[in-house]
Amino acid sequence: MYIEPESRERFLNHEIDSLQNYPALILNADYRPLSYFPLSIWPWQDAVKAIFRDSVTIISEYERIVSSPSMDMRLPSVLALKDYVPQSDSPVFTRFNVFLRDEWCCQYCGEEFKTSHLTFDHVIPRCRGGLTSWDNIVAACRDCNTAKGGKMPDKANMFPMKSPKQPTVYELQRNGKKFPPNFLHESWGDFLYWDSELRD
Repeated sequence: MYIEPESRERFLNHEIDSLQNYPALILNADYRPLSYFPLSIWPWQDAVKAIFRDSVTIISEYERIVSSPSMDMRLPSVLALKDYVPQSDSPVFTRFNVFLRDEWCCQYCGEEFKTSHLTFDHVIPRCRGGLTSWDNIVAACRDCNTAKGGKMPDKANMFPMKSPKQPTVYELQRNGKKFPPNFLHESWGDFLYWDSELRD
């Protein structure tokens, strides 16, 4: 049956787009996620390449099958590296990690906000010599940030709920478990939460 080139191209583009919905969660050799923030996921193409390079072990798969002229294979949903990648003990100083440390809570009014409605505030204003660092930056809503402006905390009568400090990777991971991504494949759950604190 003849298929017009335009129809074939649309079909192929649709297939490629739909395959983007099948990323693989990447675990270190100790079966912990290589990274939590951002979550260590690879697009399906990189995951398949890693399988053929024999640098990963397949832990779990999607039902989705991709085909080539010589073989069919199910797309991987969870892969573990065969060689351990050493992890840094110090989290990267980013806006996202500041919000994560502060649990998306304005440190002045105590309200929770979506990322798009949060800013970060210099507790000691830059105009007063304050640095852009873990121990001088807090999450703040727009209203509180505007109200405080360039004033010192005592002049504005606005003090952070928690003294800002550099978090540990463990603290960020603990906070992150309260805000899981909403696109997780069911096979990822065990590997994201297996080290959660056990409760009675």
